[in-house]
Amino acid sequence: MTKGQVYLVGAGPGDPKLITVYGLECIQKADVILYDRLVNEQLLTHAKSDAELIFCGKLPGKHELIQEQIHELLICKAMEGKVVTRLKGGDPCVFGRVGEEAEVLAERNIPFEIVPGITSGIAAPAYAGITVTHRDHASSFAIVTGHGRADKKQDTLNWPALAQGIDTLAFYMGVGNIHYICTKLIENGRKSQTPVAVIQWGTTNKQRTVTGTLETIEQIVIDAKIEHPSIIIVGEVVSLREKIKWFQEKNEREVEELCQL
Repeated sequence: MTKGQVYLVGAGPGDPKLITVYGLECIQKADVILYDRLVNEQLLTHAKSDAELIFCGKLPGKHELIQEQIHELLICKAMEGKVVTRLKGGDPCVFGRVGEEAEVLAERNIPFEIVPGITSGIAAPAYAGITVTHRDHASSFAIVTGHGRADKKQDTLNWPALAQGIDTLAFYMGVGNIHYICTKLIENGRKSQTPVAVIQWGTTNKQRTVTGTLETIEQIVIDAKIEHPSIIIVGEVVSLREKIKWFQEKNEREVEELCQL
C-alpha cells in the first residue's frame, strides 16, 4: 500500500493573505483538509473541487473532535494514499499541538512536513500598531499560555521570570483569565502601571483593540465585551499604538470614503 503525505500547515493569524506561499500550495494539492476553528474559511476556496473538508475545531470547553480522533483521521486518510493537509490557525508549533500529531505520524512511518505560519502573538499586535520588540522599549519577547489557573492546578508558569525578566509578554487563550494574569504579574514585581493591550480577532476586519494597564485592563475588557479569541500584550511597546495604529486608521479611512459615495 502506498502511503500518502501529510502537511501540518500554519494558516496564519486570520487575514487570509498572511498565509505563506507554501502553505497555500499545500491547500491547493490536498485531497483531504482537516481545519481548525480559527482558520479563515476563505482559504478553503483554494482547495480542489473534490477535496474532502473536515472541520475539527475546538471551542473553549467544547471539542468538536478530540485530539485522538484527529490523530486517527490523519493516519486513516494518509494510509489511503491521500495528500492530507492539517490546517491550523497561526503557527502550528505555537500551542497548535503539532508535536503530538507529528509524533503519531512518525510512529506509523507516514511522511509528513511541518509548514510554519505567522503566529497571532506577533501579527495581531503588529496590526494594532504594536511591535513586540523595539530598540527603546523591548529587547525580549515571550509567548505564554494564558489559561492556566492555580485553583485547577494548571499553573506551571515561572511568574517571577515573566514579571521581571521579559520585556514584552503575549498571552494566548487568556482573556477569560485576565484577572489572574494581571494579579500574578503585579504580585511578582511588574509595575501596576505597565501598559496592556487586548486584541480580539487580530488581523481580520473584526479586529478590536483596547488598552489600559495591569491595574485597569480587566474592567476595560469587561466594559468593551472583549471575548475569545484574543491576545493579551503586556509591556512598554503597547505605548507605541497611539502613533502607529495603521490598520485601524486604514479601516477608518475606508469607512469614511464609503460614506462619501
